[in-house]
Amino acid sequence: MTMTPVGGGATVAGFTVNHQQWLPGFPPPYVIAIVVLDEDEGARLTTNIVNCEPGDVHVGMRVRVLFEKAGEVHVPLFEPDPDRPGGPVPGPPARRPVPRPMAAPRKFEDRVALTGVGQSAVGRRLMVDPLALTADACMNAIEDAGLTPDDIDGLATYPGPAPGGMSEGGVMALEEALRLRPTWVNGGSETPGQIGSITSAMLAVAAGLCRHVLCFRTVWESSHMALVRSGRWHLPEGPATGMMEWRLPFGAASAANWIACQASHYFHRYGGDRKMLGWIAVNTRRNAALNPDAVYRDPLTMDDYLAARMVSTPFGLYDCDVPVDGAVAVVVSAAETAADRPKPSVLVEAVGTQITERLSWDQDTLTHLPQSLGPSAHLWSRTSLRPRDVDVAELYDGFSFNALSWLEALGFCEFGGARDFIDEGRGIALDGRLPLNTHGGQLSAGRTHGYGFVREAMLQLRGEAGARQVPDARVAVVSAGGGVPSGALLLRADG
Repeated sequence: MTMTPVGGGATVAGFTVNHQQWLPGFPPPYVIAIVVLDEDEGARLTTNIVNCEPGDVHVGMRVRVLFEKAGEVHVPLFEPDPDRPGGPVPGPPARRPVPRPMAAPRKFEDRVALTGVGQSAVGRRLMVDPLALTADACMNAIEDAGLTPDDIDGLATYPGPAPGGMSEGGVMALEEALRLRPTWVNGGSETPGQIGSITSAMLAVAAGLCRHVLCFRTVWESSHMALVRSGRWHLPEGPATGMMEWRLPFGAASAANWIACQASHYFHRYGGDRKMLGWIAVNTRRNAALNPDAVYRDPLTMDDYLAARMVSTPFGLYDCDVPVDGAVAVVVSAAETAADRPKPSVLVEAVGTQITERLSWDQDTLTHLPQSLGPSAHLWSRTSLRPRDVDVAELYDGFSFNALSWLEALGFCEFGGARDFIDEGRGIALDGRLPLNTHGGQLSAGRTHGYGFVREAMLQLRGEAGARQVPDARVAVVSAGGGVPSGALLLRADG
């Protein structure tokens, strides 16, 4: 690699006006942007746009570098360049990637079945030991599958031990709590989305290593944040590492900031406004009203949505998922055992796991949520079913734009076609062309971090979703991952 000097000129490819106080020393509002350097369209920086009103920043704006000394380093910021007019939309248009061909003629998906699902209590600030939530969900899933703890010979989780209210402590903690003796275990964060742990369990079962793998996911973000605010929990201090080295110096502390930059690029390229995101939020709340387990069930109107406080443009309060405490567990079993289970099994038609983009929030896809295009294309390469065959879509909505990106990436409409497809909520309603996030999604039911979508898909395909049941639901698609990496599952009812 050779270091090459550049002239300091750039073009704004995406931006957000941040209104949330994330870090000391960064009083809002301020502009976070992705800029493309003049010399190379593939060379981008996350930065701040300064020396102008936030409302004046736009995609295509020409800017120039200036450096601000911060401690021992000089941080590159950008300001408007009055000597150069605005330019075209930077970055390539969205293209559907061509996935690798199947590596084997027989799909491993055909060797497994989802036989049990369970959930703990889910709520805001439950102040319950997260391991207790995990144990409740796991025992409920085991019972749902008609099994006993002694039948469980594998454990899989995401992300394993993790700080910040994002884990119960991992495989070791649950194994000790339930005194299981698994043949195989797996836990980690670098999987195809949070549901990648379910895919890994499927692989273990298909390979003959296990017969019944218990997969689990636990969050206790709501209680953790309350403990931090009260001073009873102290966050670790230290230098920013990994990708945060390139985010925190500019106050880009949240995925809300990073994904909002893609949303602004989408609006500039394809048109649209906040209302198209708002209909996703309004629809999920309407569905949540029919879900007794949802955290937020009160009606939400478009006026309510538009009047809510901004977080990071174009995202307001109701564009962001709801941190909760809760756990969900799923049992992955060998297909030949499905007939012995007390409830109908859910079969896995295909997985979507392939990476076709750079694993970065700002160096590749700008038009959609990063890492939604590759898994989507991969999913359809492993099945003869097509988007028109899907009855229910449970699509990751860490932010409303995530769900919009998955709708287009999975081919339910063309790129830029989500506004017409959503049709002011009619197209994604329970009685619409594609019922979306039927339990209320993470925007209203709560952020159970991917696993909640699998649970809802299983309930729909088993006909157990109660008042929100989609009639004759036979095929469901699930996606997970609010960025990198991500994954998808295509599920179908047995029989």
